[in-house]
Amino acid sequence: MTSTLVPGAPGRSPTPALLLGLILTLATVLAYSWYISGQISGLRRLQTDLTDRNRRDSLQLLRIQNNLNQAGLAMRDMLDSGEPYPMTAWTAQFDRIRRDLEDALEQQARVAVAPRTPEQQQYLASSVKQFWDAVDRMFELARGGHEDDARTQIRVSLLARLAALNTTVARLLVQNNENEERTAQQVQDIYARVQRQVYVFLGVALLAIAATGLYLIRSNRRLFHELAVLSDRRQELAQKLIAMRESTLRDISRELHDEFGQILTAIGSMLGRAGRQVPDGSPLRTELREINVIAQASLDKVRGLSQTLHPSILEELGLESTISWYLSTVERHLGVQVHYTQSGSPIQVSDTAGIHVYRVLQEALSNVARHSGETEAWVRLASDDATLRLEIEDHGKGLDPAGTPRGLGLVAMRERAELLNGSLELLRAGEGGTVVRLTIPLPA
Repeated sequence: MTSTLVPGAPGRSPTPALLLGLILTLATVLAYSWYISGQISGLRRLQTDLTDRNRRDSLQLLRIQNNLNQAGLAMRDMLDSGEPYPMTAWTAQFDRIRRDLEDALEQQARVAVAPRTPEQQQYLASSVKQFWDAVDRMFELARGGHEDDARTQIRVSLLARLAALNTTVARLLVQNNENEERTAQQVQDIYARVQRQVYVFLGVALLAIAATGLYLIRSNRRLFHELAVLSDRRQELAQKLIAMRESTLRDISRELHDEFGQILTAIGSMLGRAGRQVPDGSPLRTELREINVIAQASLDKVRGLSQTLHPSILEELGLESTISWYLSTVERHLGVQVHYTQSGSPIQVSDTAGIHVYRVLQEALSNVARHSGETEAWVRLASDDATLRLEIEDHGKGLDPAGTPRGLGLVAMRERAELLNGSLELLRAGEGGTVVRLTIPLPA
């Protein structure tokens, strides 16, 4: 800010002009700050309100979709002629679905960002009512002993109505996405206006930046130091949680194997003795034999679950035998056919390292079964004198290697790799899909 000396008034102090300029500058800064503050506050309110309402609306729509999917699964089970239960056994489940669906529809109507037109409301209400009317008629047929007619009602009417409802809910979700796009556009417009105004303050901002730069650097150094400390604490906590989880699973596994296994073994033995005391040809002997078969099957399941929770053969036979045993059970339990190859020198690792490698393999194959959409996987185990490398490959949908997956399973796998001073990589397979690669150092 400069002042002009009036001719004929030499030595006039520039202080009043400077003070006036300072006052005007401060007033301008305050006015623009108030304006920008109002714009930012309005933007924040708009973002918070619309985002929150849209999120709640989407959650309710997903809740509605979930209820419709549950109804669809229940109807699929009802159409299964191999089910031992009468169709009326699903009445309570449908009543629960109905109550939850009505509540979800009511809440979704309250939080919807874009109110539905009367035609949309009437169509949705009519579709829901017709669906439940058809459900009631189906259960009336079932209670009257006409289960075949009830199943026909499901095939002819209910499944079609359910598909129409799913389509309607999907359209509402699409509308939510369109609302999000409109909200984003409104936010961008406000940002553009604010940006134009911010340029006015660049000169003043440069001085403020110069004055606060050193302070920010000092604050950032302190902040990064605190973040490093928190990261170390988080890693220590993760290690303790993983160790506690393994200890808990090991205790549960032993309890299942020792306590429940002995109980079921005793029951089978008692049933065998009781069966031998019953005369040949007696119906009771046949029933005792069937109960004995069920007890033996339960014993096998308990033992299999015990091994899945914590494989005792890891401590007895080592990592290689444990992996071979586990892969032999994967197709039966997860529906995934595994092609396994092993190369390199014999693997000698501690039980702690072995359980971490086993858990990574277990989680990776579980992800293949749940997310890849494939029924085949390739497992490769290789070792030399210095490192062990485990690879799990599938040719399914795959993950984005450039992204930052945040699933708890992947986080746990990375933590286990860090516990072993190793690394976990997510790579894109050559034929599409994903390769999970665990590399850990071996003790000398």
